[in-house]
Amino acid sequence: MRAIIYSEFGPAADVLQAHDLPDPEAGPGEVLVRLAYSGVNPSDAKARAGSRPGVTKPAFERIVPHSDGAGVIEAVGDGVDPGRVGERVWIWNGQWQRAFGTAAELIALPAAQAVPLPEGVSPETGACLGIPGLTAAHTVFGGGDVSGQTLLISGGAGAVGHNAVQLAKWGGARVIATCGEAGMERVRAAGADAVFDYGDPDLAEKIAEASGGNGIDRAVEVEFGQNAALLGEVMRPNGTICAYGSGKEMTPTLPFGPYLFKALTLDIVLIYILEDARRDAAIARLHDALTAGALKPAIDAIHPLEDCAKAHDAVMTPGRNGAVLLKL
Repeated sequence: MRAIIYSEFGPAADVLQAHDLPDPEAGPGEVLVRLAYSGVNPSDAKARAGSRPGVTKPAFERIVPHSDGAGVIEAVGDGVDPGRVGERVWIWNGQWQRAFGTAAELIALPAAQAVPLPEGVSPETGACLGIPGLTAAHTVFGGGDVSGQTLLISGGAGAVGHNAVQLAKWGGARVIATCGEAGMERVRAAGADAVFDYGDPDLAEKIAEASGGNGIDRAVEVEFGQNAALLGEVMRPNGTICAYGSGKEMTPTLPFGPYLFKALTLDIVLIYILEDARRDAAIARLHDALTAGALKPAIDAIHPLEDCAKAHDAVMTPGRNGAVLLKL
């Protein structure tokens, strides 16, 4: 099979290489998927660059990157229903704690990680559901239904945020979102009731006004470190901050007083290690929203497999309008 590999950390153009590898086989409890698309995420690019604290070399001698993807089951291992052969699926955790991910023509992985793709949903959309889709679904609905609540979604123009805006609106919430000026119309079109520039010096006041003075019930937060103080101002008492990122400030200073006297809950999310029941719930929400036509993950660019380095650079470029995929 054709695949992209790397064996050392470094710039994408320097370390990512196209290679022919032996076709994998489905072991016991596994399925073999012929991939149509591979989803490229910022976490994939950061892992390849070696930017994770304390990690000095790749965990495996040779890595095929990427956790997300979509394709068709070509074979099954012992213990898996043979009726799954020919099934269209999307993939989660393809390369999480494993050497071989989805930047390849084939992948063998545990059967549960190949989820049947709902009828009418394209494989391009399927390749967007792993990290950005599940993160959005869990951060919005991880505490239960949001009907009648007011949600604040930071980074509403990003892949996770854009999905979260759509899901929250579909779930019956009032949605307030922040983003850069260039993304405001996209975020409004996704369903946000109010959209503000994250750099606005009067942001806290505007969010408070947009919430009707009642505060935010649930915040979906991509830059917790930068926004910790703001959240202390705008959350309602007993509200929940669901933080899935803090890339610009990884050692936040927490304003404990405002958090204490509002009894705020800080829920830190790492979608890779979500418990099975909560992942199943997030998958169900995604499928329901897709079937209802309420969720349309945005795709910024689709690159051929051989242009994987360009895709890694693209996914780390600010201002992109959606997911970045490789076409297999």
